[in-house]
Amino acid sequence: MGYLTSSGYKQGPGLLSYAVVALVSAVIGGMLMLTLAPGYIASRAGIIGQTSATGDPGNSPPPWPTPTIDLTGDWPAAAVAEAVGPTVVGIIGETTAVDWFSRAYTEIHGGSGVVFRQANGYSYVGTNQHVVEGANKLYVVMASGERLAAELVGEDWWTDLAVLRVADTNLPVAPLGDSDLLKPGELVMAIGNPVDMEFQRSVTVGVVSGLNRKVSYSDEREFRLIQTDAAINPGNSGGPLVNMRGEVVGINNMKIATEDIEGMGFAIPINLARIVLDDLVTFGRVIRAYLGINIVSAADARRHGLNIAGGIYVTRVVPQSPAQRAGIKAGDVIVRIDDEELSTLGDLRRVLDLHRPGDEVTITLQRSGQTLTVKATLVEAPAETG
Repeated sequence: MGYLTSSGYKQGPGLLSYAVVALVSAVIGGMLMLTLAPGYIASRAGIIGQTSATGDPGNSPPPWPTPTIDLTGDWPAAAVAEAVGPTVVGIIGETTAVDWFSRAYTEIHGGSGVVFRQANGYSYVGTNQHVVEGANKLYVVMASGERLAAELVGEDWWTDLAVLRVADTNLPVAPLGDSDLLKPGELVMAIGNPVDMEFQRSVTVGVVSGLNRKVSYSDEREFRLIQTDAAINPGNSGGPLVNMRGEVVGINNMKIATEDIEGMGFAIPINLARIVLDDLVTFGRVIRAYLGINIVSAADARRHGLNIAGGIYVTRVVPQSPAQRAGIKAGDVIVRIDDEELSTLGDLRRVLDLHRPGDEVTITLQRSGQTLTVKATLVEAPAETG
């Protein structure tokens, strides 16, 4: 689980008063939930059709499965957990480390994953890149406790996604939904293995607290995530965020944890994850669109004495690139691609990740006090190039 800040426990006065308030709140909240929640969830629940995957061009996988969930009970979330839970697996990674005396030993770390495809004799598991990073050996742990050797198919640091595969086609596959249809306040469920395998397939229920939340690790690496108050803890990384139709709408990957903040978990939207996971299965890497420029952020440009209010400053244009063919020059300030405003390298990467090679984009830039609009046709990025 990636933390933006560290968490800790804080003990203070008034413990008894807190306990009384908590007990009363729990009773009132429980009565309201029992009265209101079943009808609300049932009204939101439904079954939608299949959506197709990109798959291997030479051997297209079957369509994404459609959830079949019995929503006739008093608490439909239980039916959703029962249907999706078997598709969630534990992931164990073994990494070789060296102690102070130069003796090698094995470190064990773990997380969660979700089976999203079967093809060519394998079941494919989606998870977070930080769950598998640096592992010498990887295992997938089933609900029965059975441990299967897993192979890393591909990983993508930029989106924090990775794919494993196991030589077993009997694993249940999770249906993938449409994260663009999510709304704030919508009920969602997180399933995973918090802390360790002792608490595997723990289920927590909450709501979508926000959408398109910008979370940056640096000027380069930026995420646009689903925010939820469904509890997400260390070990939940890579597990699914599920809607009340029983569809995976996100891949859990981080939370904000400080003594002042509670209930801020985040998940990668499945519409982005689907593209990345498909590419990792088919090519072993992500096929990215490429413009062909080197840039610095507006903030960095101002620190170096350039007077620009926003946008990204072009320091170099790669010869024979889409940018050069479009007429972009060093010294230009790109303020927008299509309808997306830019101010950092992370913004540029995020916008390019929304496109595929061959797409045409409209670029708005400033040059010598004038605003210009040019069009560029993106190409496939060279390997290891953003």
